[in-house]
Amino acid sequence: QVQLVESGGGLVQPGGSLRLSCAASGIIASEKFMAWYRQAPGKQREPVAVISSSGSTNYPESVKGRFTISRDNAKNTVYLQMNSLKPEDTAVYYCYTNMVGMSYWGKGTPVTVSS
Repeated sequence: QVQLVESGGGLVQPGGSLRLSCAASGIIASEKFMAWYRQAPGKQREPVAVISSSGSTNYPESVKGRFTISRDNAKNTVYLQMNSLKPEDTAVYYCYTNMVGMSYWGKGTPVTVSS
């Protein structure tokens, strides 16, 4: 059974940093495409970072240079380091993977950027 459990969200001031974690079970995260998505109130869920099984990464322009996705294979965990946070980064952040045509989501961790 695939499970993705996010943690690390919270309240941070503009310009601050947070590191989100996604602990995976039931899969070997290093062998899978993994991604972070976010969903702000009243908006559609959108991808903010992806990492392939080969380790290549990709980001939308809105977070490029500020967010970094990485993984710790020993811990079977994927991280999202978020720097220079802006109020528009406020959202619930979700971990995502797919396997054999099925999508798997965590329950999300909320991030609020506010002074």
